[in-house]
Amino acid sequence: MIDLSKAATYKLGSHTVKRLGYGAMQLVGPHVFGPPKDRDGALAVLREAVASGVNHIDTSDFYGPHITNQVIREALHPYSDDLVIVTKIGAKRGADGSWNPAFSAKDLTDAVHDNLRNLGLEALDVVNLRIMFDMGPAEGSIAAPLTVLAELQRQGLVRHIGLSNVTPKQVAEGRALAEIVCVQNLYNLAHRNDDAMIDDLAEAGIAYVPFFPLGGFTPLQSTALSGVASSLGVTPMQVALAWLLQRAPNILLIPGTSSVEHLRENLAAGDLHLSKEALAGLDRIGLEASAA
Repeated sequence: MIDLSKAATYKLGSHTVKRLGYGAMQLVGPHVFGPPKDRDGALAVLREAVASGVNHIDTSDFYGPHITNQVIREALHPYSDDLVIVTKIGAKRGADGSWNPAFSAKDLTDAVHDNLRNLGLEALDVVNLRIMFDMGPAEGSIAAPLTVLAELQRQGLVRHIGLSNVTPKQVAEGRALAEIVCVQNLYNLAHRNDDAMIDDLAEAGIAYVPFFPLGGFTPLQSTALSGVASSLGVTPMQVALAWLLQRAPNILLIPGTSSVEHLRENLAAGDLHLSKEALAGLDRIGLEASAA
């Protein structure tokens, strides 16, 4: 079992979390839809994560839908006092597994109550407003849905608010309307559009949580990445996670897996230090991807 007791931490709202967390998206069926193939295995991964010191779990009630949160509750409830469960709203699943925007006041309110019920909580630690205007970030005002979420916060159902899949302009708009404690966007060695945003958020004391830190459903592939990993005797994915941890102090990681063995590999990346030479070589991956 990996021991994260000495792992670096960061403030997430009023909470202090380990910078290496766990993303629960992979605990359900294919395409994040339907029940897990191995429910006992899913329960085991969650329990191993928490036993190892993970105290930041990322989820959503539209994973499954509902199933991921129900598995989290079965595995971990009653929750330890330091466990922070971060969820997201702004989408709902069709009967065919499709991902559909859900920004009306009723949709957002129902989503908060669904998360509360299925997680077995009276208030949600952090709720990310997931913007579904397009596959990636796309401009457009987020004032209307964020105002609804801020009202749910005033009612005591939500403690902290974050944003997901957003542009810098939307972050600025959001910060003018509510206290934003985190931003969750696509970012990894090969997708570095948010470099400036990360630095700006770090100055403001706001966490940045990259989703698909390992490349997503198609893992990162790079000769440079494999070379650094081989020289250190670790896996390329461990190097990719270590690079993110060294990229900025406000980056919190939520790599997901349905395997206890893979979970341990991910958590072990927290002990990996990359030299300046290794970092320079890895940085070229992003430059090459941008030029392609």
